Amino acid sequence: MQSDPLSQTLAALADPTRRAILARLSRGEASVSELTAPFDISMPAISRHLKVLEQAGLVTRGRHAQWRPVQLQAAPLAEVAGWVERYRRHWDASFDRMDAYLAQIQKGDPHGPKQ
Repeated sequence: MQSDPLSQTLAALADPTRRAILARLSRGEASVSELTAPFDISMPAISRHLKVLEQAGLVTRGRHAQWRPVQLQAAPLAEVAGWVERYRRHWDASFDRMDAYLAQIQKGDPHGPKQ
């Protein structure tokens, strides 16, 4: 079953190692060996993580002579940010209502203003 791009991106981001790889790539391209260095896992394991990130469209692998840099592709993250933003507006509205209610309680009126 093939999932939609947002689901693939969220699944790729679910793993802390993959998020750490993306954080490293946000500072610039890197080789697989450079990406493997900070982790206590094998290069093949990092390659498997990179494959998941690549399938989600979050990274690309280039080729410059013997060097094969991995680069961050942030476009799928913009889709995630847009999806989260819709919910953030809902949370903000809920928090605004809660703030108003707490202010009413502090004034001694737990039922709010009379209508």
